[in-house]
Amino acid sequence: MDIRKVKKLIELLEESGLSEIEITEGEDKVRISRQSTSSVNEVQVIPTQPVNTIDNEVVAENHRNNNFHKIQAPMIGTFYQSSEPEAKAFVKVGDPISKGDILCIIEAMKMMNQIECDVDGTIERILVQNGDPVEYDEVLFLISQN
Repeated sequence: MDIRKVKKLIELLEESGLSEIEITEGEDKVRISRQSTSSVNEVQVIPTQPVNTIDNEVVAENHRNNNFHKIQAPMIGTFYQSSEPEAKAFVKVGDPISKGDILCIIEAMKMMNQIECDVDGTIERILVQNGDPVEYDEVLFLISQN
């Protein structure tokens, strides 16, 4: 669920005087509740699913809607954008790429595994940060095909 929608829901909750609101949008579900103490009102956002699960579902939905090709992690490990800390990233958003180009490295069990592109296209989104742990089948890149 978009953070702007969550902020809008918080504003709605504060303006309405309600103590709790729960919204379901597709498979995303968010419950926002207000707990009041004697002089301070707090708004608490409680996701009903782990955030990474929601992100991957949103990415999957965007993939279906926008016809992006997705590059998924073939293993569990650590994502690196370049071969060395000071080196230039293999790719960045907007770069044209070809089948076989190296997109990133995933380190697993002290082995550096180069992840190659399997289509020709353009990098539209990079969904993980340098040094982030990645899960098997986690979406790493969205690519618009030529």
